[in-house]
Amino acid sequence: MTSLNVLLEDVIDKCGGFGRFQWTVVSLAMLSKVACAWGILMMQFGGAIPDWWCQWSNQTLFSLKYTNHSSSFESYKVCSPPQNESSFSFCSNFRFSTDMNTAVNEWELICDNDWVTSLITTIQMAGLLVSGLLAGQLSDTFGRKPTFALSLIIMVVSNLVAAFSISWEMFAVMRFLIGLGSGIYLATMYIYMIEFIPKKYRPMITAFPAFPVFAAVFGFMSWWLRDWKNLHYATSIVTSITLLSIFIIPESFRWLASRHKLDRAVSVIKKVARTNGRQVPDLTSLQDVVNESSKDSDRKFTIIDMFLHRSFLKTSCLLVFCWLSCGYSYYAITFAVDQLSGSLYLNMFLLSLVEIPGTLSSWYFNNRIGRRWTCFMLFMIAAVAGLIVAILQVVDVPEKAGLINGFALAAKLGVSAAWPALMTFTTELYPTVIRNISYGFLSSVSRVGAMVAPQLVHVNTTIPGLLYFLFGGSMLLSAVISLLFPETRGKNLEDQIQTIEVAVKEETKTEKFTKF
Repeated sequence: MTSLNVLLEDVIDKCGGFGRFQWTVVSLAMLSKVACAWGILMMQFGGAIPDWWCQWSNQTLFSLKYTNHSSSFESYKVCSPPQNESSFSFCSNFRFSTDMNTAVNEWELICDNDWVTSLITTIQMAGLLVSGLLAGQLSDTFGRKPTFALSLIIMVVSNLVAAFSISWEMFAVMRFLIGLGSGIYLATMYIYMIEFIPKKYRPMITAFPAFPVFAAVFGFMSWWLRDWKNLHYATSIVTSITLLSIFIIPESFRWLASRHKLDRAVSVIKKVARTNGRQVPDLTSLQDVVNESSKDSDRKFTIIDMFLHRSFLKTSCLLVFCWLSCGYSYYAITFAVDQLSGSLYLNMFLLSLVEIPGTLSSWYFNNRIGRRWTCFMLFMIAAVAGLIVAILQVVDVPEKAGLINGFALAAKLGVSAAWPALMTFTTELYPTVIRNISYGFLSSVSRVGAMVAPQLVHVNTTIPGLLYFLFGGSMLLSAVISLLFPETRGKNLEDQIQTIEVAVKEETKTEKFTKF
């Protein structure tokens, strides 16, 4: 009898493949990514340090020393007075440049409080970590659509409230909730889309550069608004508009079928066929196939199933490292943008813009040379460029600043292309019943790296090169690991654990017979 995964892949093809319905789903889902991109990247601008001066006073006499440049003695970005000005013992006031309003000048997060901005970013990434664990379980238990809607609602509310923060502590809590909503979105949206998409087009979904496009737009918005509060207002408004997509996109019929909700699954399949202008395919065998191949459909699957079954143990352990590396590497470069030379806004724009050709190339190479070699190649590009930046930061060479910027862009291109390639690989290595759980768990693992990244961005100011040495090393190991996975290009998505285990046993028998 035909397996459920083969039947559902055939249903997609008979309903028109990548037709009008799929274009609608993908377009709406991609547009909603603006909320996630702006929400996560807000600390690129919000944590940026404007030019600032400390106005020094004499603690005993409170007298101000007049100079030719100012009505008081000022030091530019220096937290202690020069030795020859020891009579000025405390900073009476911080004066910030008026060309931007960030969290730094809002709550004077400099000198003794300079650690706060990296802490806020780490707290935001902690929200993404927690959400990855929650999202997979929520999505596989209650469905893709309600979980997707929940993520957008959380982002609307938390961004709006964040704009009214009265202290950095309150702001940090809101950043956690923004991270929570963004993480649920990221762990659900991709799985939601690919379950409507023919296997030929699945790499296109991860490779479509929606996130970098909206990130580049965010660079423009930061230059235009130049105020962290206004950026939060704008994000909340845009997210509210994208929330309307939940009234158009139906529940995944793959998830419905895998959970024995056949009436609803058939209804969605009919909607897909009608929208694509095709005849509804023959579904008379669906009930029998589900009964035969969905013996596990009534049990609740958990993260443990990723490691409990022999066929997933090795894969899951290796993927943990790769996702951890991607999370650290991507956000290390992203949040270190203010350490590059030149305009902050231009660097934000370029670091996002370079992702567009990178992610598009991953689509091409995924279909051309397969998942394994695509991941290997892109990880290697990131590794080499990252290690060069690390070396440049610890040596003196001509045009050092320009070279660092150039290779940092190349490193960002590599990791931003490798990560979506790894996403495609990951979703094809697990069956439907634990696909979102696995994807959500690995998404959470990546946030551990993302939580570490802001702290190392801060440390890199005193230990140059450390950030990028870790970046290059982790990318190099990920490149080697990617060659250890089985190739999945052109294969049907599996829906049940048993089908994979049977395939592994058959493959093992074949190998033994061949050796004999």
